[in-house]
Amino acid sequence: MHVFVTGGTGYIGSALVAQLIAAGHEVSALVRSDASAAAVEAAGATSVRGELTDAATVTAAAAAADAAIHTAATNDADGPAADLAVAKAILAGLGGKPYVHTSGVWVYGDTDGVATEDSPLAPPAITAWRPGNEHEVVETPGAHAVFVIPGLVWGGGQGQGLVPLFSKTDDDTPRFLDDGSGHWSLVHVDDIAALYVLALEAPHGSRFIGVADVLTQRDVAEAVAKATGSTAEPRSWPLAEAQAAFGALADAMALDQVATGARARRELGWQPEHADARAGLTAGA
Repeated sequence: MHVFVTGGTGYIGSALVAQLIAAGHEVSALVRSDASAAAVEAAGATSVRGELTDAATVTAAAAAADAAIHTAATNDADGPAADLAVAKAILAGLGGKPYVHTSGVWVYGDTDGVATEDSPLAPPAITAWRPGNEHEVVETPGAHAVFVIPGLVWGGGQGQGLVPLFSKTDDDTPRFLDDGSGHWSLVHVDDIAALYVLALEAPHGSRFIGVADVLTQRDVAEAVAKATGSTAEPRSWPLAEAQAAFGALADAMALDQVATGARARRELGWQPEHADARAGLTAGA
C-alpha cells in the first residue's frame, strides 16, 4: 500500500517509516523542514511539505494514499485540539481506507490487575483528552479507524525516550520514583512500529495495546545504570521533586501499570523481538 505518515521523523515515526518500507509499502511523510525532508527521503520515503495545522495539505496527502498512520504530536497546550484536527483532516481524505490513530497506555491510569483493551479508562491529567478524541475518530461517518496503544517506549539507542529521562540524574545516578515498586509497561520502539504496520489490516474500531514486558521502576533504574556504566546505587526520587521538575508528566510516569499485548499477539500475529526489556535496557538496545 501507499501509506501516509505524520510524525515520520519522530521517535516512533522514524522507526515506523523504516518498518513500513521493509514490509514493502510505499511511504509519504509530512515534514516541516528541509532537514526532515532529507531524513525521510534518505529512509526511502517521499516527503510532503506542510504543517500539521495545514488541513488542506494533510487531506490531499491522505487522499493520494491507500492508508494513513498518525504518530505526530505537538507536545504543547494545543496538542489535544491539533491531534483531533489532524485526524479529521486525514479521515476527510481517506474516506473508508484504513487509518491508524495513536493512543497510549496511560489512558488506563493505575491498573487493577492486568489491563487489557477493554479495561476501564482513568487517564491522568496529561492524557485526559485522549478518550474524547478517540471517540470522535471512531464515530466519524465512513471512517475505518484502528487504535494502537503504545506502552512506555524504550530503545533505539542511548538517551531515547522517557525511560532514561526518568531513570537517571544529570550525573548518571540511577533513580526511581518513590520506593521504585511501581510498574512500567514497556515496548521497544521497533516492536511498536511493527504493531502499527500490522494494525493496517485490522477491522474498524479495533484497539491494540503494544506492551511486550513489565518491569518495576527499580528494575529499570538498575538496567539503565548498567547500560551507562554507573556504579552508583539507585536512589529514590520523591514524586514531589519529579512533579516540580516535570509537572503533569511526572504524575503519568508515577502510574503503576501492568498491561498486556496479548490481543495484538493473538489477532495480528504481533511478535515483539525485544520482549526482555531488562536485558535490552542493560545492553542499551
